[in-house]
Amino acid sequence: MILPDVKPLGAIILTGGRSTRMGEDKGARAWGKRRAVDWVVDLAKRAGASQVITAGRVEYGYDHVPDPTSHAGPVCGILAGLDKLDGRFARVLVLAVDAPTVLADDLRLLLASGSPGASFTGMPLPMVFDASIRPADVQSDWPLRRFVERTGLVQLVAAPESMARLRGANTPEEQALLMRDLPR
Repeated sequence: MILPDVKPLGAIILTGGRSTRMGEDKGARAWGKRRAVDWVVDLAKRAGASQVITAGRVEYGYDHVPDPTSHAGPVCGILAGLDKLDGRFARVLVLAVDAPTVLADDLRLLLASGSPGASFTGMPLPMVFDASIRPADVQSDWPLRRFVERTGLVQLVAAPESMARLRGANTPEEQALLMRDLPR
């Protein structure tokens, strides 16, 4: 019996925020010589994603799906991304565009987690989950933490040295602190 070519990991990069605290589009903002979105797309690929989708209001030149409802929140972007991935992946990695300093090693625990998936204690992103666990009653305007709870994601403890990278930057001041970690 020949099995279909199933790619195990797809990735969704959430880009739908208003960026009000940053003062400009977080995905297009320069982090060193590259845009934040470019760093995060590369991270998803290094983590093993066969397909990477940006989900949000802005298209950055990558495979993209717009939020069906503007500013509905991150769960809306996740659902739109899942629809675009169309069941081709067993697992899904979800990353935030405002965390371009996350390292592939920071994701190792998440990627090694069993079913149904995991996120880190105290922060719902990044997360990894089985694509099949979408709650039947999920609403696009749910808070991200409700999505994490309803999908039963295991809560892992992140390494202390990775916490700032995993949280990302919502302000220019937070970005300045994280810029030290970017490879030059």
